[in-house]
Amino acid sequence: MKLRLEDSPEHAEFRSEFIEWLKKVLPQGWTEALAEGDEEKFVAARKQWDVLTWMRIIGESGYAAPLWPKEYGGLSGYTWMQQIIREELGNHRLPLAGINLLGVGLAGPTIIDHGTEAQKERYLKKILTGEEIWCQLFSEPTSGSDLASVGTKAIKDGDEWVVNGQKVWTTIAQFAKFGMLLARTDPDKPKHDGLSYFILDMKSPGVEVRPLKQMTGSSEFNEVFFTDVRIPAENLVGDVGDGWRCARTTLMNERTTLAGLSIDETTFVGGSAKKDPWQVFVDLIPNKKDSLARQQMAQFYIESMVKEITAFRANVKRMKGETPGPEGGVNKVFNAEYNQRKSIFTVDANGLRSVAWTKNDKTAEAISSRFLRARANTIEGGTSEILRNQMAERILGLPREIEVDKDVPFKDIKRQ
Repeated sequence: MKLRLEDSPEHAEFRSEFIEWLKKVLPQGWTEALAEGDEEKFVAARKQWDVLTWMRIIGESGYAAPLWPKEYGGLSGYTWMQQIIREELGNHRLPLAGINLLGVGLAGPTIIDHGTEAQKERYLKKILTGEEIWCQLFSEPTSGSDLASVGTKAIKDGDEWVVNGQKVWTTIAQFAKFGMLLARTDPDKPKHDGLSYFILDMKSPGVEVRPLKQMTGSSEFNEVFFTDVRIPAENLVGDVGDGWRCARTTLMNERTTLAGLSIDETTFVGGSAKKDPWQVFVDLIPNKKDSLARQQMAQFYIESMVKEITAFRANVKRMKGETPGPEGGVNKVFNAEYNQRKSIFTVDANGLRSVAWTKNDKTAEAISSRFLRARANTIEGGTSEILRNQMAERILGLPREIEVDKDVPFKDIKRQ
């Protein structure tokens, strides 16, 4: 069951305009095939489409970033516009994000808020059209949840900054042209005050990207090493020492950008089969008539409805132009642990087939892959522990944890 708020006249008009635009720009037969439920016809239309061309087309339309100002390629729009665009992209089996999600959703808004006019002129258009892919160089081996403790150094040398250090868990760094880099420029100040924010050309001498092989077999994430990497002074975003404020803009936009998105083929590539997530789960359970299995599946269904209702409440606020409350963090924690419980149940229900299967058994491979991938759900995009702290402070009104290093110069903080 998918909950949806009925459109107001203004929302309905915008939705209709967007659908008409899709009909004009999509390959012939695409929208007709979807309306008729003709999969064969859709596959034929899909062969005339590719994601890179699509990123350019939607990037030049304003629909790729409706919240951006018009002068920078957006619509100067509202959050409800973004919600409608996402809904219709999903209905039309098109990518909700595209491979430059971090550029459009994180780098662009940060440059708009804190960048110079020269930076906006240089980077924003090519972010929207997908010509230049971006990554986020924030987390480090000893600075993940406590992001303000990053130790990568940037030292001023004439008209350049020289960077040395390491980042980790950097998504698509191996494909990125530019990165959003948070580095320490003043170790004599407390950790939040001594940071600066840079635009880094990922092809600069001294940048080394090492893909991390995950237990699923894929390499979404990377380690990135910097050895005497030189960054031009004009690539500083904001003022020196203003990095934490810029980083907070990036992180706030990350929550808005990722709200409601799932990491799947439809989200990032487009044109895949549109399947109900609940039905996908049910199809993986072999013993549906077993009473204990049915009881557990019923519990999962109840929890899926709770999740759907919570997401709906957040979407209602977006459609009304309001800022969602704590629903995003609550749903993130719930969904991460819900996915892990489902994947464990699926493995148990399939027995030995989950750990050893015959060649080309795609279903068994999917079961194993889902189980392994779900381990990351409680870490990525904000750990469940940190999000629980935030909910305790911002929802329940509990006191913040004592920060013993809050006003201590970074150089005097004991680090591992």
